[in-house]
Amino acid sequence: MSYTEATLQLLSPEGTLVETDATAPYLERIAGLSEQQLRDFHRQMVVIRRFDIEAGNLQRQGQLALWIPSLGQEAAQVGSGYAARAQDHLFPAYREHAVGRIRGLDPMRIIEMLRGLSHGGWDPAQTGNFHLFTLVIGSQSLHATGYAMGMTLDGSTNTGNPETDAAVVAYFGDGATSQGDVNEAYVFAASYRAPILFFLQNNHWAISVPVERQSRTPLYLRPAGFGIPSTQIDGNDVLASYAVSAQYLDDARSGKGPRFIEALTYRMGAHTTSDDPTKYRENEDVQFWSQRDPITRFETFLRARGEGDAFFADVASEAEDLAADVRARTLALGDVPSGDMFANVYSDPHPLLDEQRAWLEAYEASFEEEQA
Repeated sequence: MSYTEATLQLLSPEGTLVETDATAPYLERIAGLSEQQLRDFHRQMVVIRRFDIEAGNLQRQGQLALWIPSLGQEAAQVGSGYAARAQDHLFPAYREHAVGRIRGLDPMRIIEMLRGLSHGGWDPAQTGNFHLFTLVIGSQSLHATGYAMGMTLDGSTNTGNPETDAAVVAYFGDGATSQGDVNEAYVFAASYRAPILFFLQNNHWAISVPVERQSRTPLYLRPAGFGIPSTQIDGNDVLASYAVSAQYLDDARSGKGPRFIEALTYRMGAHTTSDDPTKYRENEDVQFWSQRDPITRFETFLRARGEGDAFFADVASEAEDLAADVRARTLALGDVPSGDMFANVYSDPHPLLDEQRAWLEAYEASFEEEQA
């Protein structure tokens, strides 16, 4: 599946602006971006891709139990991530590494989770309102909708003050659209006019099931049945991702109710490192999408605007520095202390946990005695 007639594209695969009646309102938003903001788009895409590749290498070398690649989906994430305001709350699935970094999440928190050292329990108040990775497919859509409904009840949205009015973004993939949770989220969001943007990254594969087998109709058409306005965008176009997300978040904050974006992109890597995509994907599809790489496209755009080699070299250097830092910090992590499994189970001491902790300590000590 490639683009459709409905796909909104602001930046062509050749890196030039698409100027039509349909794109004109969004190009006005792009015109308001500073040179530094445009540079930040590129920087985040390049740096997070290098992090992603390094994390995959670490998994292959036995340092992580699993890795979840985001290669190819950088533009959808970076554009929407920068469209959100500081007061907005973002609910990811498990592939939104770029969004997390934009909001202030240390990428090592993701590494720790996939090494088995934590359950990913970061505090959203310390990560720019970026909530926890959710491995249960689609459940975050209900969490996000409930949070958005709470914003309405609390009066923290639709007050007319753009500096404080807040909204929610719920990220999920095409496979999640087949889950009941996601469709229930649409019902509640529409019924309560919740200030939420549903952001679907259609990367064409729910593990090994192609999107055309999941849905006989384009996914952006589904929300209409729930009364939710939607747009299908080129998910490899960071400008389209930013502009449409910004518009829809403004709508949500101003009391117009939920909005929906289907970002057409492609998962260039495996679903996770336990998957082998060569078993079910055609090389022609991979080649089609590799020719529409979001980073290459945006670099062409920036160079045409006069950006020089020094900037791109600086970005590449930052990416390598992050990769080296992540590798060094990962190798220094060690194993999780076994006693951590007993922490935070109960708020007060509990005799059963005390008994289990004592048993485990004695059991582990027995191995040291045998070695001695």
